[in-house]
Amino acid sequence: MFSKINTILVTIDAYVWGIPLIVLILSVGLFLTIRLKGVQFTNLGRAFKYIFKDETDGKHGEVSSFAALCTALSATIGTGNIVGVATAIVSGGPGALFWMWLAALVGTATKYAECLLAVKFRQVDEDGHVVGGPFNYIEHGMGPKWKWLAKIFAFFGIGVGLLGIGTFTQVNGISSAVNNFFDPNNAWTVSLFGRTYSWTVVISCLILTFCVALVLIGGIQRISKVAQVIVPFMAATYFLAGILIILFNITDVPAAILTIVQSAFGLKAAAGGALGAMVVAMQKGIARGIFSNEAGLGSAPIAAAAARTNEPVRQGLVSMTATFIDTIIICSITGIAIVLTGAYDMGLEGVAVTTKAFQLGLPFPDGVASFILMLCLVFFAFTTILGWDYYSERCLEYLTNGKKKCIKAYRWIYILCVFIGPYMTVSAVWTIADIFNGLMAIPNLIALVALNGVVAKETKDYLDRIKKKEID
Repeated sequence: MFSKINTILVTIDAYVWGIPLIVLILSVGLFLTIRLKGVQFTNLGRAFKYIFKDETDGKHGEVSSFAALCTALSATIGTGNIVGVATAIVSGGPGALFWMWLAALVGTATKYAECLLAVKFRQVDEDGHVVGGPFNYIEHGMGPKWKWLAKIFAFFGIGVGLLGIGTFTQVNGISSAVNNFFDPNNAWTVSLFGRTYSWTVVISCLILTFCVALVLIGGIQRISKVAQVIVPFMAATYFLAGILIILFNITDVPAAILTIVQSAFGLKAAAGGALGAMVVAMQKGIARGIFSNEAGLGSAPIAAAAARTNEPVRQGLVSMTATFIDTIIICSITGIAIVLTGAYDMGLEGVAVTTKAFQLGLPFPDGVASFILMLCLVFFAFTTILGWDYYSERCLEYLTNGKKKCIKAYRWIYILCVFIGPYMTVSAVWTIADIFNGLMAIPNLIALVALNGVVAKETKDYLDRIKKKEID
């Protein structure tokens, strides 16, 4: 039965993430890059400066711009950076990393546009509670007649949180990492649901579920506080470990880069298979890239809308740095480490690929390298679970017109999904996540194209005010 279900899911995934959606995502990113005159390149320095300099007169919003960015990064930097990159390279070849880079470069403009729109069209209650995101800028930006499209986005947003990025993939990644470190040979096992699991999986699942429940009860304020502490720490730790791998294998870096580029265009494929290899590399790279940095997905705008700011452009600039940090830095470290060490070609799957890369690349005993990776993965995935609960709750709030009972019930269902996550198969989990990602992106991409004029005007006006020194 599981085999048949998996076959059906793979078939659906192939249709959703076919050439049309890949072309659509890249085209929208490229179109916005041209339309906004390369705002992600010309204003990247200003964007990073804004991260550490909050608006002093920001009136609306629930958290600081930095906290909003950390909340978005908490949901963005997750198993996609460790397991997702490994999965893409194993199934699509080293060239998948190249297509991740390309998707990220144009996707940064997409992230900028969607977060700008989220702040511009957000709704603020009398008590200061903020609801904003693609569902808002679809309805209030494109007009009430498009409310059906906003509802479709919100529905798929709930699906991504509950069945995709938010729960199963993250919990599965955590339990696999813990199991691989503490009980790689499955010496301590228990039979559950007709299958055998290590006790490490069961225990880690219970601890994780308890910790998630404690944080989620506190809402956006508690989620953002946890994210501001964990996100910088975990990103710095992983970055340092990745840099060490590159430095200790520096002579092999040029060959690894060449392999990535050649594989991206099918140049290392067998005769006659170059085009097919290139398409597979594109599909896996872009799909996993979007899974990781979420540019165009419409998730980050939900966090951006909660920022205390009066300037949509300013928050758009801050939010777009998330794509750069996630893919150009974090995913690149994972991908280059895997290609450098050849871990993608050893018959391994999922987190085991990245674990092997760390063991081969770091000058430490295997146990130390595995522990570093496990620690990073646990923190990455934990914060992603928190961030995506917030996203999906806001989507549900939009669909139910803010019915608190529905949101509280959903929160407990979400916690239940965290609890059962480790018992899902790896292939089924990632396939479900891919499907919901693609379906969620479509309404958002339509809105970004429709509202590109608003984004361009807001950007021009803001940059003109800076030139005239009307604002700092």
